[in-house]
Amino acid sequence: MESIQRIIGKQLIEKGLTVSTAESCTGGGIAARLTSVAGSSAYVRGGVVAYQNDVKEDLLGVDAGTIYKYGVVSEETVVEMAKGAMKSLKTDCSMATTGIAGPGGEEPGKPVGTIWIAAAWGDRIVTMKQEGDEGRRKNIERAIQNALKMLSEILKK
Repeated sequence: MESIQRIIGKQLIEKGLTVSTAESCTGGGIAARLTSVAGSSAYVRGGVVAYQNDVKEDLLGVDAGTIYKYGVVSEETVVEMAKGAMKSLKTDCSMATTGIAGPGGEEPGKPVGTIWIAAAWGDRIVTMKQEGDEGRRKNIERAIQNALKMLSEILKK
């Protein structure tokens, strides 16, 4: 079976599109999966690991008011991260993640394992709230896989 990152690569090449990433809790894992494919430099422009809020704001253009109002782990923040990646890295598509991989760090109403994911192609943005704590490594791997699946789906339309 062909890997999701290879499928995405073919989709991007076929459409003549480029992709970027904006990652917090996945720490560059999405970008690593994309660039594990030979020839991925034809469509991957780069990624930002934005672990701290000021990096999200300064490099990705996330509004500090969004973080203050909704929290860093929110649909609103991950959407701004995805849009910011496309803008700052000049790409057609992006994927973004922000969440609590664990084992600590939970917030009221946001338990460990809560991860917001966004995939974008131009104005089309889909989001997903991943929930459930299966341990840090598994939480991160699930988020990476979900982000890749989401981008592949959006590219099919």
